[in-house]
Amino acid sequence: MKRTAVFLALALASGLSAQVATDANKAYQTEQERQSVAKSLGAANRDEMQKPRELVQAVGIEPGMTVADVGTGIGYMLPFLSHRVGPTGRVIAEDIFDDFLAAAGQRVENQSLANVTLVKGTETDPKLPEGQVDVALALDVYHHFDYPEKMLAAIHKALRPAGRLVIVEYYKRESAMPNGRALTHIRLDMPDLIKEVEANHFHLIMEKEHVRNVQYMLVLEKN
Repeated sequence: MKRTAVFLALALASGLSAQVATDANKAYQTEQERQSVAKSLGAANRDEMQKPRELVQAVGIEPGMTVADVGTGIGYMLPFLSHRVGPTGRVIAEDIFDDFLAAAGQRVENQSLANVTLVKGTETDPKLPEGQVDVALALDVYHHFDYPEKMLAAIHKALRPAGRLVIVEYYKRESAMPNGRALTHIRLDMPDLIKEVEANHFHLIMEKEHVRNVQYMLVLEKN
């Protein structure tokens, strides 16, 4: 009992935070489980559901920018981001899983996306270059952050002074995911997510619904 109390005191003193995405990350523990997830990430109807072209346009990504796709998964967004920033721009595709990065790398190779770089991050740090990112995109990813404060601090450090963090997330509503899964899978609904991100040195500049009753989009700048 005393050891537990001491450990908790040390953890609080050092700023450690508990893992908070336990339910959301259940299906990512093994390569076999991630292969199953990858099938849904590459579903044939995802363009219709995700609206990637509209998303890229709404975010304000322009040629020549450096964009980070945080939690890229199998690299679904990479072609859209790569074509948008053009040959003078750069896309950084980050993930914490080697098998996802391998799939993303295969997509990069197959589509000759010469301006895309793969980066392996960690649960607390996406390992982005300091002060070089114009837009950090977290698409369907924020609810997977086990250490949101640390991830937000690392993204904040990576962004240029006028850089933006874009979060596209599911509502925490029964209708947002099949079988009401969003009620347990998604940790925070939009108002609380905004509070959490703004408490970590960002401020909201735009909020809009991305997919009706399913997803919303937030654009935030550094404080």
